[in-house]
Amino acid sequence: MPDSAALPIPATLDETLQLMRTRLSHVIPDFEIQAKAEIAHKINLLKREMNAVILGHNYMEPALYHSVPDYTGDSLQLSVVASKTQADVIVFCGVWFMGETAKILNPVKTVLVPSEKAGCSLAEGITAEDVIALRKRFPGAIVVSYVNTYASVKAESDYCCTSGNADKVVKHLIAEGKKRIVFLPDEYLARNTAKDVGVRYFAATDSDEDYAALPADEAVVIGWKARCEVHELFTVEDVENIRKQYPDAVILAHPECSPEVIAKVDISGSTKLMVDYVRDVDAPRYALLTECSMGDNLAAEFPHREMIRSCTLRCKHMNTITLEDTLEGLRKLQYRVELSDDIITRARTPIDRMISIR
Repeated sequence: MPDSAALPIPATLDETLQLMRTRLSHVIPDFEIQAKAEIAHKINLLKREMNAVILGHNYMEPALYHSVPDYTGDSLQLSVVASKTQADVIVFCGVWFMGETAKILNPVKTVLVPSEKAGCSLAEGITAEDVIALRKRFPGAIVVSYVNTYASVKAESDYCCTSGNADKVVKHLIAEGKKRIVFLPDEYLARNTAKDVGVRYFAATDSDEDYAALPADEAVVIGWKARCEVHELFTVEDVENIRKQYPDAVILAHPECSPEVIAKVDISGSTKLMVDYVRDVDAPRYALLTECSMGDNLAAEFPHREMIRSCTLRCKHMNTITLEDTLEGLRKLQYRVELSDDIITRARTPIDRMISIR
């Protein structure tokens, strides 16, 4: 799944149908492929007319993911593409905070998200006012906001991070002598990152007295209380059931899963890491503890790999992005991401700081 070169897009309806059948025949029924191919072809024609680029997140439904995106990947990969594109219109097939990040990185472009209902439990779990209050409570602390936040939160932050580079960002800050790092908003990603880096975790819901008792010279990650409404549902029992049924499977989990789950799996990492692992590492079977469409997309992308597709956890927000809505969004130039110049300028700084960390 390239992030530096566009995916080939078929020119005719027959080519579109053939490509989708080749990739999806063992994932979705043929009647659905035929119906979706007509819509996909219309989208591909229209985006050429409009000089539009379509970005498809790893959690998109297979019929969309394998038909119209010019680029696919995780939110950071696609945002980097958005920052460099020469297209006039960017269609971000992902949730709203992703569209905002693309707008921050390329503010002169028209950025569309096909569904205005494409929210995120993490982004909605923290506000700019919360960040301001946390700064007052923990004076001098550095605020690191996960990319899964809205632009107003990023604008109140010092650094951003992704699930793939959270440990690098925290290690960088600690190396610079920062002792207090407020990590927002995902509780589990904060806990898992603190463990990976080897520092103490402190919950923002704990008392001020407990915080005051922490050694002043000790590095501490201070976590918030939000969780991904999909990843928090994976359990240790899920891992154990996979082990019983498929003892030779490699189990990969997203770090938004609970620390108890992460402790039981083989690999923890971002969706990009999962893609790279399934592509590059030979294993008898692979099981993903993440949004279920990703397993379907990898099964289609790598038919020579045996994916265990027993997951039933679909993100209701990602699920609002459809081929039909993508076509309508292009036709009507809806729904546009609009941000003030002030928010764009202030939110750009923590993103640039994140990107500068190698």
